[in-house]
Amino acid sequence: MDLKRFIRDVPDFPEPGVLFRDITPLLQNAEAFQHAVGQLSERFRGRGLDAVVGIESRGFLFAAPLAINLNVPLVPVRKPGKLPAARMTVEYALEYGSGQLDIHDDALG
Repeated sequence: MDLKRFIRDVPDFPEPGVLFRDITPLLQNAEAFQHAVGQLSERFRGRGLDAVVGIESRGFLFAAPLAINLNVPLVPVRKPGKLPAARMTVEYALEYGSGQLDIHDDALG
């Protein structure tokens, strides 16, 4: 299945000059979504993963079923101010600014 046909390009979003890849059409097609998760599962099965780390928010959509399929924990990585316990923070650059992500200190042992 060609999953590229389920990903919509949205030019100039969220700012001029940025090309946003919209996965909504993929998520709305049960067969395509199941195929994508299945492909990810097969790619990582048997590789000894300790966990699947899902980055907010689109990452959660794929990380949760992948973690279930691989029988490993799901570790959420969140935007600032969303995690209640001690956490580590990383800052990163985007085409249109910067961002920050947090993970619980004890999330990966």
